[in-house]
Amino acid sequence: MNKASKIYIAGHRGMVGSAVWRALTKKGYSNLVGRTSKELDLKNQQQVIDFFEKEKPEVVIDAAAKVGGILANNDFPYQFLMENMQIQNNLIDSSLKAGIEKFIFLGSSCIYPKFAPQPLKEEYLLTDPLEPTNEWYAIAKITGVKSCQAIRNQFNKDYVSLMPTNLYGYFDNFDLKSSHVLPAMLRKFHEAKLNDNASVNLWGSGTPMREFLFVDDMAEAVVYALENKLPEYLYNIGTGKDITIKELAETIQEVVGHKGLINWDSTKPDGTPRKLMDVSKMKELGWQYSTELEDGIEKTYKWFLKNIDSIKEVKLEAN
Repeated sequence: MNKASKIYIAGHRGMVGSAVWRALTKKGYSNLVGRTSKELDLKNQQQVIDFFEKEKPEVVIDAAAKVGGILANNDFPYQFLMENMQIQNNLIDSSLKAGIEKFIFLGSSCIYPKFAPQPLKEEYLLTDPLEPTNEWYAIAKITGVKSCQAIRNQFNKDYVSLMPTNLYGYFDNFDLKSSHVLPAMLRKFHEAKLNDNASVNLWGSGTPMREFLFVDDMAEAVVYALENKLPEYLYNIGTGKDITIKELAETIQEVVGHKGLINWDSTKPDGTPRKLMDVSKMKELGWQYSTELEDGIEKTYKWFLKNIDSIKEVKLEAN
């Protein structure tokens, strides 16, 4: 891959897209292109077509999506299905028609069936029903994966899909109403520490197991896919290791320096008992994660402290 190749990163202002931008800049890529949602509405087919005709990117990395938690997915199923399909369909189809040879599509581990065996293998895709709470988002992402696979099969282009596990890190969402478990815990422990080490109340029993990947490691996986032609259409990206939610809470508590009690509310739901990715395919090709969980949490907490005054006002864009 030529360091001067024009690379368009859709979603360059989000947590993943910004990490990809940093990783590519660090490696000397000098011709990166990004547009905010105000500058380019990825749901608008004609705007995307016009953008490709004007900018003529050579590579496209799709880190753009409409995202949200369980409540948002439940309340707005049509938007999560349709808007994500519009975004990715416009990007994928315009890339194909523009003759772009390399396209990297980023998705989510939620594409796999709810009760698939653990760890989750790529071949489990479409073998059973999805988790109902986010099936609309998952179905949209599955159509993106299958679109890229179809282009590989029919046109022999290097279109590949990367499915990350739970991501965390710089520019994460720390809003307690809509954030995921790790950034939500980090903020809770920080605020409790400031409040005379008040006790922290957490949902569930703490026994479910989850896998977490530092977002800069995800960005390195994208760079690896950019610089190499991967032989298959779909790859899991993660650590291949998981911990209990209780262990996660204790690790975050230690990093933050909170000295109070943790109260587990077992009347609240635990969710899926375990969700672990099989990452052996990427490992066999030569890529694996490098940031251990505690190190990643420390880096995230330092970033959080540095940006705490602006975090409430930060609105990360989908594209």
